[in-house]
Amino acid sequence: MNKSELIEALSKKENLTEKKAMDVVNLLFNGFTEELKKGGRIEIRGFGSFVVRAYDSYTGRNPKTGSNIDVAPKRLPFFKVGKELKEKINAS
Repeated sequence: MNKSELIEALSKKENLTEKKAMDVVNLLFNGFTEELKKGGRIEIRGFGSFVVRAYDSYTGRNPKTGSNIDVAPKRLPFFKVGKELKEKINAS
């Protein structure tokens, strides 16, 4: 499912216009993004949680040229699946 399919499903299920459903989905995603940018954690019970993991700088290798490159430190979002979702998926 992609974002537009989510918007369409929400608009049909809750009898909303596509514009209102898009506003709800964008509000939710923007809220998640802002919380993760601040270093916060998002937990959706029964589904999973999102956290930001920090990675130190390291020396990598350019696969095309074989030369060494310095990779800057970075922060990346990480998703950990919840127990209930894992059980539902494995039950089918």
